[in-house]
Amino acid sequence: MDKSHSDTTSEPQLLGGNIELSGFKELDGGSMIVLKKIIGNYARKFSDQHGSEKLTLQIARSNDAYSLTGSILIKGQTVSAEHSDTNLFYLVDTVLKKLENQLTSS
Repeated sequence: MDKSHSDTTSEPQLLGGNIELSGFKELDGGSMIVLKKIIGNYARKFSDQHGSEKLTLQIARSNDAYSLTGSILIKGQTVSAEHSDTNLFYLVDTVLKKLENQLTSS
């Protein structure tokens, strides 16, 4: 089986009404349970504190590292952040913290 072509262009997963995840379908179920909780907590905070309309996360894997790009839409403005790391949970938390820092500093 040829795994050199990963399907990151597949349909994005939707969590709730305002979270869109791309490339996460390749991750195992146990990791996704933890990631959904982390992402959901940040999304709730963004919505409560800043009135966010949509949180989008797109993950890609190359060799043994992950790369994550996150963006958040608030009042027609988009704020983005990205990071790469080998630890999936640290990566997601780091990108969401970067988004949070940009929102609180603006």
